[in-house]
Amino acid sequence: MIDSSSKIKRGTKGDASVLQPSCMTAVPLILDRIYKGVNDKVANGGAFKRALFNFAYNYKYRWSKWGFDTPLLNRLVFGATRQLMGGRLRLVLTGGAPLSPDTHELIKVCLCVQVIQGYGLTETTSCATVMDRHDRRTGRVGGPTTVCDIRLVDWEEGNYRITDKPHPRGEIIIGGETVSPGYYKNPEKTKEDFFEADGRRWFRTGDIGEIHEDGVIRIIDRKKDLVKLQLGEYVSLGKVETELKRSPLVENICVYGDPTKHYTVALVVPSQPHISQLCKSLGLGNLTFEEMCLKVEVEHAVLRELEAHGKKCKLEKFEIPAAVKLVSEVWSPDMGLVTAAFKLKRKDIQERYQTEINRMYAS
Repeated sequence: MIDSSSKIKRGTKGDASVLQPSCMTAVPLILDRIYKGVNDKVANGGAFKRALFNFAYNYKYRWSKWGFDTPLLNRLVFGATRQLMGGRLRLVLTGGAPLSPDTHELIKVCLCVQVIQGYGLTETTSCATVMDRHDRRTGRVGGPTTVCDIRLVDWEEGNYRITDKPHPRGEIIIGGETVSPGYYKNPEKTKEDFFEADGRRWFRTGDIGEIHEDGVIRIIDRKKDLVKLQLGEYVSLGKVETELKRSPLVENICVYGDPTKHYTVALVVPSQPHISQLCKSLGLGNLTFEEMCLKVEVEHAVLRELEAHGKKCKLEKFEIPAAVKLVSEVWSPDMGLVTAAFKLKRKDIQERYQTEINRMYAS
């Protein structure tokens, strides 16, 4: 999509530079890659440019929290970063997964656009919540839409309850006429996830949310992504992946937890430019991308980088993968390992890389 994307031939332009969109819908994974693209552009500049950018970023961030804009800085400093998306972008709509607050804020500040998150599922005809255009806080998906009802229910296993303070927490249940009749030719799954109550049809989303004092919802966890390790700790795989995806070395990542082990492991699709730089620093030049991914020294170096990044993101020690396997295949919907919205198909990924997962735990 952008000029520095892995599939773009050097010297040619990405789709965004050619099309110059003014409005764009994107899943969080795409915005995370734009986040890395902005950081790479800043890192490749000189020390003065980096200092100027950091000053301008902090200055604009501080004033934008109060509802002000900085047109002079937008033109002089952030004009270059706006060109990543063609220079005309003014609105970004995102959904499909929780968006990292850091990514949300950087996209707003550096691309000079309005970012609006929404939340919904296929089973609820995509309708659930949407952010108010005047909401300046990040990490939230907005309040309920007018076409459905939303409520929380306790999830005792994950220790989320509607009586939690300061904000009620629990599994999100969506009801209304937008809720699907069920899954096609799958009555068992339909009975498990759908039910009738109070004259309405309701759907158990499996997402864990908290409701703030202004009625806005924040997604904080997902039941299906929760794994209990051998020593009793719960690890939210989706949360760990969201944090580690922001590492420059990571193009995509799937964290796996075996309940019979006391640590997690990860399958990592590395970023080709950054893994090449890492190999050069290790004295490993003139290698193909596939050869880089097979080198044990490179895996250990990537693991150290992920550990440092995880600590920076305040992940617990047991949440940070203890072993990684570098994957040279770029996961795409055509491979059947991610959905069209680039959500991981964990079961399919596990089946494809079961041998590598077993080796990581054996080592």
